[in-house]
Amino acid sequence: MISLALLGIPFDAESSYRPGPAKAPAAIRAEWERARSYSNMTSEMGVKLDRPGLLKDVGDVACGTPAETRAAIEAMVTRLLDEAHRLLSLGGDHSVTYPILRAVHARLGQVDVLHIDAHPDLYPEFEGNRFSHACPFARALEDGLVGRLVQIGIRTLNAAQKAQADRYGVEMTTMSEWDGPGPIEFERPVYISLDLDGLDPAFAPGVSHPEPGGLTVREVISLIQRVEGRVIGADLVEYNPDTDAGGRTAPVCVKLVKELAGRILA
Repeated sequence: MISLALLGIPFDAESSYRPGPAKAPAAIRAEWERARSYSNMTSEMGVKLDRPGLLKDVGDVACGTPAETRAAIEAMVTRLLDEAHRLLSLGGDHSVTYPILRAVHARLGQVDVLHIDAHPDLYPEFEGNRFSHACPFARALEDGLVGRLVQIGIRTLNAAQKAQADRYGVEMTTMSEWDGPGPIEFERPVYISLDLDGLDPAFAPGVSHPEPGGLTVREVISLIQRVEGRVIGADLVEYNPDTDAGGRTAPVCVKLVKELAGRILA
């Protein structure tokens, strides 16, 4: 039986605006426990997530300085992959995706990535920082970790990031081009990176960088469900409990965790 490791990454030192995503793993776990009391813990794809042995919460990465944290993330993900787990990570700011992909590449080779976000996160560097949460996919593409990078939900594209997208052949669908989810076929193993601000803030206000004009919860779930390929892992990043007035975004996070887990385990 495939098992799925749930890994918290309480880190936001590479965030460029409002701190708070370091608190996300604890907040999502707390909402998950509340949801167990009132919600069916079966994904829409029919995976019963409370089946014994299916989901294993492996705790949090021990975070220190940014460099120490990147090394700790890579080491932890490597160990989990060596133990034959698939992986679902709870961030944290989006910088955590780069060391995750380094570990995945070392064990599995190139993967394809479905990236849902308001921002392309392709800056060569941001405010002098090559490891900012605005840069993870630039680093991953430079290192050859990713075969195809498919980005959906983008609505902050500028010239610097467009040049990067053109340079690396990024398959980007901006919100101005979006006409609804359809099947996306991948040949390599697939990793899904889901930034909460890919959703419109009407549905997920608890983020550091709200950007109006985004995806609905249903559209994101449909995207997850319509990935055609072997999904080997995912992350959910940039939830900020400090900006989540009334706790409106926490249940959205739990719903997306359920659907990501269900898709990985399907």
